[in-house]
Amino acid sequence: MDKLTHFNEEGRAKMVEVGNKLNTKREAVARGSIYMMPETLNKIVDNNISKGDVLAVSQVAGIMAAKRTSDLIPMCHNITLTGADIHFHVDKENSKIDIKAVTRTTGKTGVEIEAITAVSAAALTIYDMCKAVDRGMKITDIKLVKKTGGKSGDFILEEE
Repeated sequence: MDKLTHFNEEGRAKMVEVGNKLNTKREAVARGSIYMMPETLNKIVDNNISKGDVLAVSQVAGIMAAKRTSDLIPMCHNITLTGADIHFHVDKENSKIDIKAVTRTTGKTGVEIEAITAVSAAALTIYDMCKAVDRGMKITDIKLVKKTGGKSGDFILEEE
């Protein structure tokens, strides 16, 4: 296991220095799900939620969150994304929406946290837009499923 590098000599948190690292192409993929009542899912699919097009707004929220990740996560580097995208899979059988975020950069540090943040914000936006009809929605299984690039190499979650 790698040594934790986010602590200074006094044992306090610090932002890791990445200035000496090489720029490499990096990509991360994260996934998560939001479960809801079947009626809620039908309203989303039929674009019948009073706040508007839930998936369109959620997609924009996820991309915006990826771009602002370093404002939310204290030790996360402010990086330039070269790409961010959100995909939804409506699963009527299980009454859920699966969310996938893909983030990319060419830089000195990875985009894993940006992808996870994008999924989280997209799910929270769905919740926010639909809470008037379903306060029991459940956001679950947010996780990194793939990462490429950088010194540590590639990562693919075994269950995927």
